[in-house]
Amino acid sequence: MGEKHYRSVIKTLSWRTVGTIDTMIISYFITGNLVMAVSIGSIEVITKMVLYYFHERAWNATNFGRSKSPENDYQI
Repeated sequence: MGEKHYRSVIKTLSWRTVGTIDTMIISYFITGNLVMAVSIGSIEVITKMVLYYFHERAWNATNFGRSKSPENDYQI
């Protein structure tokens, strides 16, 4: 069973939220500057969302690591 595009979009947004918060925290610890940390996070959130979406769709297009479900997978 494949995933619909909107599922990939929602997964992209939720993962990027977590990733961007992580980037901002790390940037703040390195720079000590909150404005710089937010700036770095603001730039990377856009670029990584786009990259993740295409990465997710590419993985969805391959059967690598998937198992086939039996054709007669039902019970009476």
